[in-house]
Amino acid sequence: MARKSNDDSSLIDRIMDRIKGLGEGGPGRSDPSQRKVRFSIWYFIAGMLLFAWFQSYMGGQQTEKISYSDFKQWARDGKVENLVVAPEKITGDVKDEKGPARSFETVRVEDPELVGQLEKQGIKFSGYVENKWIGAMISWLLPLALLVFFWSFMIRRMSGGAQGVLSLGKARVKIYGEKDVKVSFNDVAGIDEAKGELEEVVQFLKDPEKSQRLGGRIPRGVLLVGAPGTGKTLLAKAVAGEAGVMFFSMSGSEFVEMIVGVGAARIRDLFKQAKEHAPCIIFLDEMDALGKARGLNPMGGHDEREQTLNQLLVEMDGFDPRAGVIILAATNRPDILDPALLRPGRFDRHVAIDKPDIRGREAILKVHAKGVELGPDVDLKKIAAMTTGFVGADLANLINEAALIAARGNADEVTMADFQEAADRIIGGLEKKNRVMSPKEKEIVAYHESGHALVAMLLPDTDPVSKISIIPRGIAALGYTQQLPTEDRYLMTRDELLDRLQVLLAGRVSEEVIFGDISTGAQNDLQRASDIARSMVMEYGMSARLGLLTYTRQPQSRYLDLGLGSGEREYSERTAQEIDEEKSRIIDEAYQKVLLKLKDYRSFLEKLARILLEKESIEGDDLKQFAEEVRIRAAATGEQAQAESSL
Repeated sequence: MARKSNDDSSLIDRIMDRIKGLGEGGPGRSDPSQRKVRFSIWYFIAGMLLFAWFQSYMGGQQTEKISYSDFKQWARDGKVENLVVAPEKITGDVKDEKGPARSFETVRVEDPELVGQLEKQGIKFSGYVENKWIGAMISWLLPLALLVFFWSFMIRRMSGGAQGVLSLGKARVKIYGEKDVKVSFNDVAGIDEAKGELEEVVQFLKDPEKSQRLGGRIPRGVLLVGAPGTGKTLLAKAVAGEAGVMFFSMSGSEFVEMIVGVGAARIRDLFKQAKEHAPCIIFLDEMDALGKARGLNPMGGHDEREQTLNQLLVEMDGFDPRAGVIILAATNRPDILDPALLRPGRFDRHVAIDKPDIRGREAILKVHAKGVELGPDVDLKKIAAMTTGFVGADLANLINEAALIAARGNADEVTMADFQEAADRIIGGLEKKNRVMSPKEKEIVAYHESGHALVAMLLPDTDPVSKISIIPRGIAALGYTQQLPTEDRYLMTRDELLDRLQVLLAGRVSEEVIFGDISTGAQNDLQRASDIARSMVMEYGMSARLGLLTYTRQPQSRYLDLGLGSGEREYSERTAQEIDEEKSRIIDEAYQKVLLKLKDYRSFLEKLARILLEKESIEGDDLKQFAEEVRIRAAATGEQAQAESSL
């Protein structure tokens, strides 16, 4: 008996330890709400197990179960007392010479002589009628209670938070109150033209009568178009914050489900809620997921997404613009939107949000740097100049990375060196100083990068070289040459493209000049050079042989480079052959020019490579001094004054 008690106690301890672990959050439990629900369920199960254990075991530990024959023998010997004779069992106490009486229980057997024998021995006994209806009630009520508890729990899970089966038609909208949106136009920088367009919307939401006084009407919908990270969502929140109205936010993908009719029901519910809380703003992010042009789906015209789009078109037509509900939508793929969405009366106004220029980048950096301790050497204008092509999200990430790098070094402020390292990490990838390279490979990489840098210094229409490094970065980059433009460029001339071709080929050619052999390190350079040559011939009409024609259609959005390449071919096989020959000719002529330059400046190439092998990275004054030596030599030979021959 004692051993059984110890085993059961250890079992209970293990069960409670397991329950405690599940209650505190087992593996993969990240959602606090889910953790709380599972915590209570496991405690309920533990309580049921303990209840069953107390009933079955604790009761059995106090009462000894014996056979009926042993009971008859004890009765003949006069050892029993306090008998209770029930229809199905007999309980009582047995005298023990060594200690107190022990309780016992036995199953009653049909025995007509039992009562007489008990009277003969003078044993007092009493009867007991079992109340069976209580046990029956417990046997019925306990499963019923469990069923009701489980059913109510499932109902709460299915309907809680408008995310369950019973509320599929409810719009899963994020609602921000008038005072919940803390973003204003002061938090948005670098896109002043877009802010100016939306100030009209803010004025209407604040004072609708002023906008309608002369009979005009506010646009029903405003479509924000721009590359990812340019601040479309932030600008929409700023409109709501400036106007002081409620803000309903949903993504286009949240409308469409497998169940037919759910998307349309969510559209109706969204507009119903918006009308009840007018004036307000509805913001639909990633509009291309919902508003893709109909007929493009291979499943036909009756799929769920198209029904959802049809309902959106109906709702935008049906509500009164004077109600004060403004619809803002954001997308980076306006070219695939359904034309019915873009017509006047729906999305009347299209606001283009371009990548910021140098002044815009500087303004964005000032906004994100407000809470950062900057060192005295930090020049935000210089940082803006070296981050050409960065959007607002990239610049915010740059400042965050610089702050983390400074904190990692236990610094009290963020310096310019931290920003430079953060920019290198974002552009080139994580620095891998522990990657082991053989001396031969390191020498090849040094001459490869030196070739890029030297040719960039010799050519007039290239961006200045700001840094050369042979420290591996990212996945496959064994080194890199960084060129920073002096100004933002939106057009490129033919001569600039040809100079860029020569810079790209210079790494490969330098390997050939120094080692008499070539490596696989120029794969990315050759791919980019091929793309430039193809674009010059097929898109820009820069080939005298093929004339002023384009031979490709670009299906991708101007705001998002999908890498789809050229569209369907619309030219003959003969023209295709001429295009291939022209691309090869442009590459070959650029190669010959680079080969002559590097042979003439071999001493500079070797000097730069030796410096790289020694320092692994060149920038700042060292690089400026070397570039000045190259410029003096080029001026002496008159090479930079010579005009490049046209192709």
